[in-house]
Amino acid sequence: MCVVTAGHLSTCPRMLKAADALAGAGYEVRVVSTRNTPWATAADATLTRTRHWSWSIVDYDRVTGRELQIKTGLRFRSMQAIARTAGPLRVPLGMAIRAYSRAHDELVKEIASQPVDLIYGGTTGALAAVAEAAGRIRVPYGIDFEDFHSGEHGGAGSELTNALAGRVERHVIHRAAFTTAGSPMIADVYGETYGVRPLPIHNTFSIEPASGRDRLDGPLRLYWFSQTLGPGRGLEEVIRATGEADIPIELHLRARPIQEYMASLRSLRVRVAPQLELAIHDPLMPDDMVRLAQPYDAGLAVEEPYVLNKRLSLANKIFTYLAAGVPVILSRTPAQAQLEPALGEAAFGYECGDVSGLARILRTIGGDTALRDRARAAARAVAERRWHWEHPDDRGALLAAVAGALN
Repeated sequence: MCVVTAGHLSTCPRMLKAADALAGAGYEVRVVSTRNTPWATAADATLTRTRHWSWSIVDYDRVTGRELQIKTGLRFRSMQAIARTAGPLRVPLGMAIRAYSRAHDELVKEIASQPVDLIYGGTTGALAAVAEAAGRIRVPYGIDFEDFHSGEHGGAGSELTNALAGRVERHVIHRAAFTTAGSPMIADVYGETYGVRPLPIHNTFSIEPASGRDRLDGPLRLYWFSQTLGPGRGLEEVIRATGEADIPIELHLRARPIQEYMASLRSLRVRVAPQLELAIHDPLMPDDMVRLAQPYDAGLAVEEPYVLNKRLSLANKIFTYLAAGVPVILSRTPAQAQLEPALGEAAFGYECGDVSGLARILRTIGGDTALRDRARAAARAVAERRWHWEHPDDRGALLAAVAGALN
């Protein structure tokens, strides 16, 4: 068994959970990932110390893998230039793949370097590598479409990237022994586009035991986390809403900040939300994220709807908060609005862009400690009932798909 991610393990919790689940089910698992971001390298090493699977790396970090960084960078830029000139739909498939995945050849070589019975992989750069390596060593493969990759990007350069992603998706999806998706809506769009509907497996997490602090008095404490603190995350709306709510609020953000963006957030807070206390926390291990969410009154899943993939996705933040026993404030993108009724009192939804609607939610929660307690109890209840990683429809569904492919 080989699990592949074209990214650091610490930035791909979905593939990390898959590897753990398969190893826990008795499979011999080897994980292949890339190394290209210095701050994530130490986190990866820490994660692997407690795992029961082997690990190999394609290293193109600018310090530890300088030679490969230069090689893959030159190939990637030249393939992108050809694809841009010839057109992403006209360029030969091999060039399209290498214009989409920087380390494709190196991933294929590493994946196929040892005997395996099945390859399962996800994230952008691994899709075509999983399929090619499986063909090379003649074993079945599974693909995880956590995102709708051909609708994943917006802004400058997105047309080329999305078109290349479409070439890759069409190439890999029909030959896969099974496919999985990060949300029901993502699965539906793949089904409509390619005639193959992946199995939806939610980005749920194992439930963290109650912290013993069920009632939170004082200012309303909001929590948000990601890998990077930058634009396009809906946080400007949150700050404006806290100002309009006109109550004491603490906003805790856990991510690596882009300094220019952080300065703009602080400036906005001074102008529109003088009662808001803004706190920045360093990111920590994926294994710790559920526990770290526990002290707060509500978690934020304030996704913006401007990119197609964001409209189809369910933020893994939602399920992190629920596993922590913390209710969620969510923007009603199509996918999140579809989920909201199933969460009951554990969810507070508002229309995307409706700052006043979000402010009303904040005032309501902030002024009613009994409501905070009920919402926390509801979050724990829905997590225990359905939204946890050990549920048969998530981890169990993945294990059944793998067993079916092997048989």
